[in-house]
Amino acid sequence: MSPKTALNPKAAPKSFEAALRELEALVNKLESGEITLEESLAAYQRGSELTRYCQQFLSQAEQVILQLDRDQLKPRAD
Repeated sequence: MSPKTALNPKAAPKSFEAALRELEALVNKLESGEITLEESLAAYQRGSELTRYCQQFLSQAEQVILQLDRDQLKPRAD
C-alpha cells in the first residue's frame, strides 16, 4: 500500500517505517540546534512532507481495515 503523495518519487520513502525513521532523525537534528537556518528550513519542509506521507498511509490502512471489518460482519449465506 503506497499513498498518493506530492513527494518527489526519488524522495518518497520506501516504507512507512522508513518515513518514521527519517522523520525521527530530522526531529533530532532540529532539536540539536547545531544546524543552520537554511538546513532547519529544509529539514522542516521534509518533515512536513514525511508527516503528510505517514498520515496518508495511515488513512489508507484504516480504510482497508474498515473494509475488511465490513466484509467479515456480513451475514453468511450458508
